[in-house]
Amino acid sequence: MVFITRRERFSAAHKLWNKNWDEQKNFDTFGKCANPNWHGHNYELFVTVKGDVDPDTGYVADLKKIGKVVRERVISKLDHKNVNLDCDFMKGKMASTEVLAIEIWNQIKPDIDALDCELHCVKLTETENQYVEYFG
Repeated sequence: MVFITRRERFSAAHKLWNKNWDEQKNFDTFGKCANPNWHGHNYELFVTVKGDVDPDTGYVADLKKIGKVVRERVISKLDHKNVNLDCDFMKGKMASTEVLAIEIWNQIKPDIDALDCELHCVKLTETENQYVEYFG
């Protein structure tokens, strides 16, 4: 079994806010991330697939095809957008990095599965000091 990873980048704004809480609890819980005027990050997205090496191509998967899936299903919907307002697959969801990683997985898994490899991990970095890994 071989693992191979494709990296993509996007910039997006978001706000962490629980509509069921009062303003004070939101600010106490989320701090600067509850900024009423939003805030942004330069995200890095790592999509790792796994499988056996094809003896004819030497590939586990064609990374150009993986990149195309990720750009069409995810990057085009998030890059230079507001995660809370502009991204269809995040409507009504908490815009945390954890939830975003899960929803990215859900967006790409069907198309990745069709490429004769298996989606192994979605890793999403929000800052240089923190990232999320989701394994489905």
